[in-house]
Amino acid sequence: MVQSIAAPRPRSRSGDHAAVERTVAVLAYPGMSVFETGIVTEVFGLPRPEFDVDWYDLTVCAERPGPVPVVGGASLHTPYGLDVLADARTVIVPGVPDVTAEPSPELVTALRRAHRRGARVMSICSGAFALAGAGLLDGRRATTHWQYAELLARRYPRVEVDPDVLYLDDGDLLTSAGSAAGLDLCVHLVRRDHGAAIANAVARRLVIPPHRDGGQAQFVEAPVPADPDDDRIAGSIAWALARLAEPLTVARLAGQAHMSTRTYLRHFARATGTSPIRWLIGQRVRASLTLLETTDVPIEEIAGTVGFDSPVTYRHHFGRAMRTSPSAYRRAFRTGSAAGRQFDA
Repeated sequence: MVQSIAAPRPRSRSGDHAAVERTVAVLAYPGMSVFETGIVTEVFGLPRPEFDVDWYDLTVCAERPGPVPVVGGASLHTPYGLDVLADARTVIVPGVPDVTAEPSPELVTALRRAHRRGARVMSICSGAFALAGAGLLDGRRATTHWQYAELLARRYPRVEVDPDVLYLDDGDLLTSAGSAAGLDLCVHLVRRDHGAAIANAVARRLVIPPHRDGGQAQFVEAPVPADPDDDRIAGSIAWALARLAEPLTVARLAGQAHMSTRTYLRHFARATGTSPIRWLIGQRVRASLTLLETTDVPIEEIAGTVGFDSPVTYRHHFGRAMRTSPSAYRRAFRTGSAAGRQFDA
């Protein structure tokens, strides 16, 4: 017997600007895994009254309202179509049924309409093919699951495909790798909208890391410790996290792991997919976010608190990682809302 899963009715479709700002629409398509919509539902669909902020208003949409067959013989039923999708503040395409086919003209029209209105359009995994097929990614950086990256670049040569990263936030267009990376991107979007404290709380509920950088590698040789040397790498990482404000060099980290510098570099790259110095920079930038959001501590003091040797160095690495300055980040996120990000309803 086919199981029917009814989509919730949208709670706010009025012209109220604040209500429109919260709307999120995710596309359901035939043959999808329910995990793909589940990612979005977990982050944006569950009520979060404990946060005392205006949470999101999620709607599941389909190209053709009604039953949508999903993996496993079940059926997801939604009465909402592409008109609702195109009207949302945030539009999410979690995948496509066929990466070798063009998106339908109706979907292309809806995605272009949403983007013209100022919506944030986001893809998870193979959903990037829909955004690319609509022309939204022309001249823009984008990513997708590593196994589809070459095909995406070949089919849409005007898209600058980065096959290595977990996700890319290009402001109005956001793309991510596989399904798990989509979860990272969803939490990242919560961070953009509501700040680090709420994003971290959502991540804790999901039992996932609170913030994996979008630039982190999709695939590393040995992400889980597989031998005693990798256990020592993990120990040195924990040791460094407790001492970010101190001068930390590769030699100190290697010494903590009881390895030569050369051996440590090799094992660290195998376990994390990056170098110790790049990892340290990322951790220090990340540690500064909460201070920027929740305190009035001067930028110069924050730089030293998280371990940068000068404010100039801090601003440089912050800009490369976050694509903005510490001061601009503080202005945008200090109140937990993305100040300055206007939406034309």
